[in-house]
Amino acid sequence: MQEPVAKLNFLHALVAGGVAGVVVDIALFPIDTVKTRLQSELGFWRAGGFRGIYKGLAPAAAGSAPTAALFFCAYECGKQLLSSASNTKDSPYVHMAAASAAEVLACLIRVPVEIAKQRSQTLLGHKQHQTALQILLRAYRTEGLRRGIYRGFGSTIMREIPFSLIQFPLWEYFKRQWTPMTGYESTPLSVALCGAVAGGISAGLTTPLDVVKTRIMLAERDSLTRRRNVPSILHGIYVERGLRGLFAGFVPRVLWITLGGAFFFGFYDLTTRLLSAANADN
Repeated sequence: MQEPVAKLNFLHALVAGGVAGVVVDIALFPIDTVKTRLQSELGFWRAGGFRGIYKGLAPAAAGSAPTAALFFCAYECGKQLLSSASNTKDSPYVHMAAASAAEVLACLIRVPVEIAKQRSQTLLGHKQHQTALQILLRAYRTEGLRRGIYRGFGSTIMREIPFSLIQFPLWEYFKRQWTPMTGYESTPLSVALCGAVAGGISAGLTTPLDVVKTRIMLAERDSLTRRRNVPSILHGIYVERGLRGLFAGFVPRVLWITLGGAFFFGFYDLTTRLLSAANADN
């Protein structure tokens, strides 16, 4: 009986993660665009200001479902495996390890999507009216797979893993404490609130890493940023703009991920419940 249950959990995570990812990326895309332009080396107005805030929506929408689905499949499966191996339940270390491994896998899809999306958002891909596919093909032809399409893979992982190490243990903890603290049963709405708080805290603390990732992905091929490592870029931003530079885009990032956390975890939980109910009826 264990194998069908595990298979259903995998399929539920796949579908629920995909639905949640699409809802978040489409609904909150303009906030993400503003955040990216604030973090751009060009500056907010030269990167596009408030013009064309839906530029880059196509690659984001196309990549959101597979990225989120892959992440949640890996997270749920990793959580089950590690819990069984360590004979523990609801351990924050299990959640941290499962989330970190899932982020690395998800970045295989996320990074090329981010390259196409952010270059469109800052109008870099639209100097020659390029589509998302043309942006990626140009990156591959001029710089290859690792330096072109997967540019910023390391810095993205350096952002995502600390983010997940904070977010997922907090989310799981808040969910666990909801009923004892409030006296109410857990619902998709309560799960959404837990996700919003956990996401907002994680987003604020990891903003400098997000700034570095954006700078690396948007850097011109022969620019100084392209040749520097993460600590050097962080230092350069601090020298140039101080803490304000390191936390560029803080407000839209926290707003985007707080709202995104609510949508993402709420829809994930709702979809999982609906799928479980449908399976029970069958």
